[in-house]
Amino acid sequence: MITTILAAATKGAAAGENPYGLWAALEQGGTIAWTVFLILCAFSIVSFYIMFTKLFEQQKVINQAKRVRTGFWTSNSLREGAAKLEKNSAYRQIVDDGITAQDQHAKLTDPVEAHDWLHGSLARSEAAINAKLGTGLAFLATVGATAPFIGLFGTVIGIYRALIKIGAAGQASIDAVAGPVGEALIMTALGLAVAVPAVLAYNWLQRRNKSIAEDLSAFSNDVLGFLASNGAVRPAVAKGAPAKPAAPAKPAATTTAGQAGGVQTKA
Repeated sequence: MITTILAAATKGAAAGENPYGLWAALEQGGTIAWTVFLILCAFSIVSFYIMFTKLFEQQKVINQAKRVRTGFWTSNSLREGAAKLEKNSAYRQIVDDGITAQDQHAKLTDPVEAHDWLHGSLARSEAAINAKLGTGLAFLATVGATAPFIGLFGTVIGIYRALIKIGAAGQASIDAVAGPVGEALIMTALGLAVAVPAVLAYNWLQRRNKSIAEDLSAFSNDVLGFLASNGAVRPAVAKGAPAKPAAPAKPAATTTAGQAGGVQTKA
């Protein structure tokens, strides 16, 4: 977005259509204006880089979740199911950590409940995955909070310089005031143009991370149940898994007349 504004300002200045604009504001603003502009450009570039990389990472985990639902729980053991998952999969990491924790529990000299040991290991694995998915989002929040103020700083300095020049020239007409002040306000617009996409991306990515964390937590709980029951407990519904035989239906309740007073009682 900033590059588009800069290109438009450069084109307008080259054509001589408008003597005021971003390029003129940067040239007249000096070092401070250029510093503010470069900081905002860096913020914008890094923000879009984080947004696209996080979207790519999140989509990978979401696709992994689909594969887990379709084929993982049809396996006879966790090791067999883990072999069906990608090597660097987030879900593969949880399964591997759960299996490792189960093997380590037998080596503990201090008695610890197997459930507590497995639960702690799976929770630690899950937290590590969530922390990795959340990297970079703090920068988006920082950009969204600070970019408008950085642009406002450039505006304040630009207006100050413009007023000093107008006072030294002794001209206070509208054409002498509007141009320089309008140029200074461009910095505030740039700050908003950088902050708004960063805030939107932060909220969107956070919401997707929350959904992924819920899926990881449910899967971790299923793995814990499988390990704690030696495979007897697994998700009730797994797509592609053979259907379990339905439990026999209970006979419906009937009513008969009671021997005293004709009171209805259930058989």
